[in-house]
Amino acid sequence: MASDEENLSADEKVRRSVSRTLGNAVFLLVVVALLGGWAGLGFYTLQPGQASVLLRFGRHVGTIEQAGWHWTLPPPLVVRVVLNASELRNEDFGFRGREDAETPRDKLLEATMQTSDNNIVRVGFAVQYRIKDPFAARFRVAHPQEVVRDAAQAAMREVVGRETVDGVLRERRAAVSAEAASLLQQILDSYDAGIDVDKVQLQDVQPPAPVRGSFEDVVAATQDASRVVNEAEGYRNELIPDARGEAAERLQAAYGYRDAKIAESTGEAERFRAIAAEYVKAPEVTEKRLYLETMESILPEVETVIIEPGTAQVLPYLPLGRNQRRTP
Repeated sequence: MASDEENLSADEKVRRSVSRTLGNAVFLLVVVALLGGWAGLGFYTLQPGQASVLLRFGRHVGTIEQAGWHWTLPPPLVVRVVLNASELRNEDFGFRGREDAETPRDKLLEATMQTSDNNIVRVGFAVQYRIKDPFAARFRVAHPQEVVRDAAQAAMREVVGRETVDGVLRERRAAVSAEAASLLQQILDSYDAGIDVDKVQLQDVQPPAPVRGSFEDVVAATQDASRVVNEAEGYRNELIPDARGEAAERLQAAYGYRDAKIAESTGEAERFRAIAAEYVKAPEVTEKRLYLETMESILPEVETVIIEPGTAQVLPYLPLGRNQRRTP
């Protein structure tokens, strides 16, 4: 080959050199284009609420939850699994409405639960949950939806089994929902399911059809009892403020009477002390003044004429002025 190339002319050698150069350039461009296209596979976009689980050769290397453009090593070096982490998922259990012949048997069995007092109730409820750990929700459990349904039924049956039939039907519905949600979360956390329970809500709780009439009678009686109790409470609440007001009024009147008597007694005592002081100074004058004031208070309607003894003779008294006052 070397001898053939030596025998070529200069122009042929130039043409072959240019061909090799162009071929190498085209190859490099193809390689660069392939590498660029492969690297471009590493770009991806996350929508709001989505999360990307990154696996490098099958090992979890991170989870991205920020929305927007991202780049990682392209497949097969890094595999991306995109999940909708913020979506509020819902699972319904049991059935709604009246139980009849058309109620599906699987829904009927799903809703049938036993209470602590050995009564049967049909409990329909719903579970709402979100994914809090995308990697655990995708790779720790095989079927997250089935796991949630099985765990929710187990939690609700355990909580209902601790309650009486009256508590489940009326008195403790909110407590049953809260306890079931807490227990369900504990079960899912023990599985490392990466699921966050948002709410467990009782939708329809009713007794079985054969005994529904008896339960309705009991409910009616309970409502009547509640009505009577409420009326009694209202009557009591109406009387108590009036009684308290009357008691306060009488108490204030007693306080006023006490204060008046104390003030009156204090005044009489001060008056007696003043008279005693005057009596010490002038016993005869004080005694005569007291006598005259006493007679005036005893005989308020009698006109009194006072004559100093020994100063004049007693004259006949004619009440001329009184007769004139009485004449119209």
